[in-house]
Amino acid sequence: MNRAALRRAARTEWGPLAGTLRLAIVTKGPRAVPMTLAAVALTATFQVVQNQPWGFGPVQELGSVQARLPWWLALLRTPLSLFVPALDLPVWGALAQVLLVFGIAEICLGKWRTLAIAYAATLAGTMYARLAVHIGPDSVFGLPPEAAKVVDTGPSAAVVGLAVYVTWRYRAWFTCGVVVAAMVAEVLVKPNLAGKEHIAAVAAVLVLCAADEFRRRRKPRGDVFRSGGQRSGAPASRS
Repeated sequence: MNRAALRRAARTEWGPLAGTLRLAIVTKGPRAVPMTLAAVALTATFQVVQNQPWGFGPVQELGSVQARLPWWLALLRTPLSLFVPALDLPVWGALAQVLLVFGIAEICLGKWRTLAIAYAATLAGTMYARLAVHIGPDSVFGLPPEAAKVVDTGPSAAVVGLAVYVTWRYRAWFTCGVVVAAMVAEVLVKPNLAGKEHIAAVAAVLVLCAADEFRRRRKPRGDVFRSGGQRSGAPASRS
């Protein structure tokens, strides 16, 4: 494939998404992503606090989720668990994920839809963990009993879910496929709780994408794509 063909492929894949991001960044700057900046600040704050002798316990009480917890307690902690960095991973990774992926999603989807998708993906992982422990290690979908004790925090499931949703929404099919394939490869190489939760997050978001696609196809064409939006691949609105 020559350079011209590569440029055309890149424009087809990322042109609508890049155009949306460029317009928001040029016209609004940091004001385009207030929720993302607040999420980065919250994540950084949790990291600082949980590394203090007096702060580890309170942070765990607020945002630490484990499969062995009662349902009601896990549900209460899940929203904040997105912003509590995993103890065994470098915090800069979590901050970069939130800044980049949440920022792109906030510009493309709006802050409330971004938060809803992020929460749905994280909740899918939390629900899967409980089911997998119940199934047990004898099944490819199961996990050993000790997985119920693993502290499950961080934005990774939300990041994966948002990446899938945004690339689907902007018809960046190759990028969407790469994200899904990477998650499958991750779980094949290392079939641990985190990897399988990422697959659960992808599956949940793909269901949301299918439902949204079905809803859009039932609308009149003019309500779904505005003046050439179907050709460009960009969504008509954030609805």
